[in-house]
Amino acid sequence: MKIKKGDTVLVVSGKWKGKTGKVLRAFPKEQKILVEGVNIVKKHLKPGGKREKGQIVEIEKPIHVSKVKLICPECKRSTRVGYEKVGDEKMRVCKKCKAKIP
Repeated sequence: MKIKKGDTVLVVSGKWKGKTGKVLRAFPKEQKILVEGVNIVKKHLKPGGKREKGQIVEIEKPIHVSKVKLICPECKRSTRVGYEKVGDEKMRVCKKCKAKIP
């Protein structure tokens, strides 16, 4: 996956289109990512103990990686990600400004 934990991304399709957020977690096997403040759903919890009440909490759910674009830290624009070989390492590169993305 070209998107990693800690990247800032822009949602390009779906209900949350236009919203930006930081990637909290990546799930490479499912091709999904968890983005801060995006895809918030309500979950109903049952009461746990004798005095505990049931409640409704809002949690973030993962979205598919194809629905987001990386925001380049250098040019601050949404961009596609390319790769460049630097020595024996592969580095991610912004397709618009050719800056290296850590």
